[in-house]
Amino acid sequence: MDPRRNPFSPGAGSAPPELSGRDKVIEDVSIALHRIRNGLSAKSILIVGLRGVGKTVLLNRLKNDAESEGLVCVQFESPENRNLPAMIVPSLRAALFKLNRLSGLSDKVAKAARILGSFISSAKVKYEGMEFGFDLGTEPGVSDTGDLDYDLSELLQAIGEAAKEKKTAVVLFIDELQYVPELELAALISALHGCAQKGLPVALVGAGLPQLVGNVGKAKSYAERLFDFPEIGPLLPDAATKALQLPVSQHQVSFETQAIEQILRQTKGYPYFLQEWGSMCWEVANSKVITEDDALAATELAILQLDSSFFRVRFDRCTPMEKNYLRAMAGINSPAPRSGDIASAMNKEVHQIAPLRQSLISKGMIYSPAHGDTAFTVPLFADYMKRMLP
Repeated sequence: MDPRRNPFSPGAGSAPPELSGRDKVIEDVSIALHRIRNGLSAKSILIVGLRGVGKTVLLNRLKNDAESEGLVCVQFESPENRNLPAMIVPSLRAALFKLNRLSGLSDKVAKAARILGSFISSAKVKYEGMEFGFDLGTEPGVSDTGDLDYDLSELLQAIGEAAKEKKTAVVLFIDELQYVPELELAALISALHGCAQKGLPVALVGAGLPQLVGNVGKAKSYAERLFDFPEIGPLLPDAATKALQLPVSQHQVSFETQAIEQILRQTKGYPYFLQEWGSMCWEVANSKVITEDDALAATELAILQLDSSFFRVRFDRCTPMEKNYLRAMAGINSPAPRSGDIASAMNKEVHQIAPLRQSLISKGMIYSPAHGDTAFTVPLFADYMKRMLP
């Protein structure tokens, strides 16, 4: 069929033509943000899940929905080896400009801007990447101690006061939150806690890999009372079928039941993989009905595509010893092998492979679903490791 009309969108953070199976999370976040805007108690939201489940897509949808309701939203991704102050400052400045456009400049918005200037001046001494091409002035004695916990709390509270005056809320949408260092994550949690205690309309909607839950708990012991942690995973069969059928139906195309069943067996219902298989099915089909044979042909192409991109990018970030660890994991018939079993497969002691395990967790390749257990953060990665290192 015509590739120009292919409705599927396999890509990092690319919005699928049909976002199915996420209605409850979307509604829960909407309720929480509306309560926070109106001065009522509600928790911030941290969405967790493996690679390829659509966390970034969902985060984008939630931001768009919140903006359509008049909330002031800013968004950024937390990459590895980047400090939180350098990442958050441009977003907070953007939030203040948005607040400024609501009914004109107010004293509280102007004061918050100066406090942001104080925060920048103080953080420059301690953090790299704090050079910005703008001067906001300063507010002496506020947010200028050099203590991130204290300064960020004062800054977010000042922004919260300005948002409250404007009868809106400021919402930070942060992706890949698991990469924020523990002390900086603790400061962010503390600042949000301070806003919540004072009933100020500042919220966080974040997303990250499953280890984010543990990271947040280690950073602040009260974090479980400050956040909800909806976990998103593969789509249930009905939602997965909808994600495949609805996009092609707009072009008077359909999938045979057997084709759908074949795709679900291969993809396990993971949204990113559904997009890959759907896209390849469109490419190979010769009629308006996508058959099981089309799905089988698409499987070969989809696996080749994933091996050369989605999987390969992650594989190439690992050292030879880390790859050996991952291959040993893949060879154990368990979704979450025990550390002892992995060590045995490598003919090592557990303490000898512990540094490898921690390094792979830090890189976001694996996580620990329970004490002593280890699982891949990338679905179907075990099969890839077997193909790469037979």
